[in-house]
Parts: sequence; structure tokens; C-alpha cells
Amino acid sequence: MEFKMQPVRKRRATDLQKATQNSNPVSPKEHLPQQKKQQRFHLDLWFCLTLQNWVLDFGRPIVMIILPLEWFPLNKPSAGDYFHMAYNVITPFIMLKLIERSPRALPRSAVYLCIITFVMGASIHLVGDSINHRLILSGYQLHLSVRDNPIIRDLKPASLIDSFELLYYYDEQLGHLMWYVPFFIILTLYFIGCFTKAREHKRIPLSGWLLLGPSSLYYWYLVTEGQITELFLLTFLAMVGVVTYQRHKGLSPDGNGLFLLWSFGGTALLVAVWVAHLWNDPVLRDKYPGLLYVPEPWSYYTLHVKRSHS
Repeated sequence: MEFKMQPVRKRRATDLQKATQNSNPVSPKEHLPQQKKQQRFHLDLWFCLTLQNWVLDFGRPIVMIILPLEWFPLNKPSAGDYFHMAYNVITPFIMLKLIERSPRALPRSAVYLCIITFVMGASIHLVGDSINHRLILSGYQLHLSVRDNPIIRDLKPASLIDSFELLYYYDEQLGHLMWYVPFFIILTLYFIGCFTKAREHKRIPLSGWLLLGPSSLYYWYLVTEGQITELFLLTFLAMVGVVTYQRHKGLSPDGNGLFLLWSFGGTALLVAVWVAHLWNDPVLRDKYPGLLYVPEPWSYYTLHVKRSHS
């Protein structure tokens, strides 16, 4: 009986070994093309992210100014609101695709929480910014505080002013924090995974250099209009710290990491030029007190550009 069982056991062991070998869908050699593909410059994602940032975010208030008011009554969503809705869907999708292409596995829970918070914060800002635009059409001046605005100051009962200040808080403070903090966290997480020893991946292609200017200029608008200078500087310094740490390990940013790092470097330079240009503006100085003086572009518009053309 024992002599008969031994061949059977040997056959089972052999079959199990073959099944294990056949069940391995991807060999280590097959992983190499995918890793090389992930380390290539993601022109499609960077281009789509830059384009939709310019069109759906920066272009949002512009399209509200250009299009006739009769097309979008004040009690209905405006064209800018629809732009904002599209931004709230497209941007997190592109960021998720960017995370998918990271050469390094990133913590999924942190990414999911950031995306959820990002969408919630951007949606809060959508409502507040929509009402804020209608106030501008009614004479609201962005370079003045809520209580100092002529159309708000004379409201009756006076408790309505508190409601508008609450709206301002949701729009310009809470909404911005819930929108931009997870946005920069995701970019930082992605940047941490963009390090390699391969020389062929440590360069930005020509297409990336062409995108660098528009990308830096948009982030300048994001930092100044969103009033997130401290958050941006912390993120930029964190990236520089990561570069310093990884270089001790013999690693350097790949093309995607360099693109992100140089975009933020260009943004820091543009913010410095913007602040220097408006350093002695008394009205904006009064509107933006504090340690870091960084005026909003649309406050500059209502103060100097719109007033000169009215």
C-alpha cells in the first residue's frame, strides 16, 4: 500500500508545482516595461491638468464677465458655475490617474481621504464663489472687507451682515483649506515617488519645458487668489527637503518630479515679483494685513483695472 501511495504523492507534488508556475501571470521580466512606462514623462496628464486649470479655474470668472447677464439670470447657475462643476470632477480624476502612474506604491487610504476632502472643499467653494460673483455684479468691491462694502454696510437687519461674513468664511477660508491642502498633499505624495537612479529618466523633455511656463503661471494665480502662500511655501520646502534627503541615497527626481519641482520654483519667483510690484499699495496693504502680504489678483482688478474703465 505504501509503495502505491508514493508515486501518487509525487505526481500530486509535480502537478501542484506546474500549476503554481502557470498561475503566475507576470514574470519579473514582464514588470520592466511597465516600470519604464511609468517613469516616462506624463505629457498627457500634465497637459490635461494645465489646460483644464486654465480653462475651468482661471477662465471661470472671466467667462462670467464676458457672457451677457441675460443668458444666465442671477437666480440660476452661471457659466462659471458649470465650469466649476466640471473642474470638481475632472481634476480629482486626473490626480487619481497621476497617482496610478507613480513608480512607487503610495498609501491608498491617504490618497482617498485627500480626494474626498478635495471634492468637498471645492464644492463648498463653488456655492460661495457663485454667490460672491452675483454680489460683484451688484456693486460688491473685492478690495474691501465684508463690513466695509457699501452694499453690505446698510443692510437691515444688521444681523444679515453676519450671514455674509459666514458666507465669506466658507468661500475664502474653509473652502480654500479643504480644497488646497489635500491638493498639495497629493502632489507631494506623488513627488516622493518620483526618484530614480536611471540617467535616461532624469530630464524634462521639450514638451515639458513648453508646459513649464503655463503651469508656473497658473500656480501663481492659485497661490495669490487662493491666499495659500504659507501652504505653498511649506509644500515647496518639503519638496526641496525630499530632494536633499534622496540625494544622500544616490537618487534624483525623474522627469515628472523635475517638472513639478521647477513649476513650483517658477511660481515662487512669480509670487515674489507680484508682491514687490504692489508693495507700496496702501489700499491693498490695508485689505491684506499680516506677516505675509500677498494681494489677490481679482482685488487688484476691482481696485485698479475695473475702476479705470468705469
